[in-house]
Amino acid sequence: MKGSSVTSSAQLTEITVQQVAGRIGAEISGVDLREELDEATVAEIRQAVLTHRVVFFRGQDLTHAQHIAFGRRFGALTRRPGKKHGVHPEGHPEILTVDPKRDTERYGADFEEHYRRKWLSPLAGWHSDLTQAVNPPSLSILRAEKTPDFGGDTQWTNTVAAYEGLSAPLREFVDGLTAEHAFFTAVHLRHSDERDREILKLYCEDPQVAVHPVVRVHPETGEKALFVSPGSTTRITGFTELESRHLLELLFQHLTSAEYTVRFRWEPGSMAFWDNRSTCHLAPTDFAHLDVDRVMHRVTVLGEPAQGPDGFVSRLVSGEPMRAW
Repeated sequence: MKGSSVTSSAQLTEITVQQVAGRIGAEISGVDLREELDEATVAEIRQAVLTHRVVFFRGQDLTHAQHIAFGRRFGALTRRPGKKHGVHPEGHPEILTVDPKRDTERYGADFEEHYRRKWLSPLAGWHSDLTQAVNPPSLSILRAEKTPDFGGDTQWTNTVAAYEGLSAPLREFVDGLTAEHAFFTAVHLRHSDERDREILKLYCEDPQVAVHPVVRVHPETGEKALFVSPGSTTRITGFTELESRHLLELLFQHLTSAEYTVRFRWEPGSMAFWDNRSTCHLAPTDFAHLDVDRVMHRVTVLGEPAQGPDGFVSRLVSGEPMRAW
């Protein structure tokens, strides 16, 4: 769907969907997300997300309440599992606020730089949202409130295209595998200093772990997608640690290849809406050393346990399923 439009007689809304990269990403214009959207417009946006994996909007100056209302047009919004629900605007617990300065308050100065030095791979920041839950979100909607003049871009990769890009014997092999997922901090930090131990303690007191199929069948499109990510997948089950590490590194390098990706430049009022079942994304790492503001707000739509090609359904190991607000 390189470019398309839909007109609603009720709202007189005309949407344009313009593809922006070779295998993933489109920009949607001609719609004001602050308004009450008709069913045809909601359906067109949903189809664009399914087709392009991630879609972008510009100039959408939504309030928190309008952001929540827009998200609810696509399903029930999620309650983060576990005891720690993250930072949210007062009175709007459905929203997760992403603000590095809040992390600094919680974890200490230079936390981002300290954390990245612990990464076992330069790909470690790539992840799908909340896959430590047995039923990760199906959709994510991220809105920019404050953005730096430069830096802070986000990238996404198309995990359906990545799966299809594997050789046939490798696709057949990974179709029957399962993998463990945990919160990304627990995946990469080690008990090497007091700061690590304090951060790990927060998550070890309330571990969230699930086993998912390495390949999931998309419940709406029937497509197969790689469902592993460097930020949260700890190991392939049934393999030795060495075997698992080599196989995961192969899959991680493949699914983050530039040919499957798109990069988005944020500005205040920008929004990104992605299918969490067929993408991974990379949070930016190029501005933590700068004294700049980057404040984002995200809602996620309740998802379902993943199902593999062989019928395996995601299994909870520790923690709670995600629930709706």
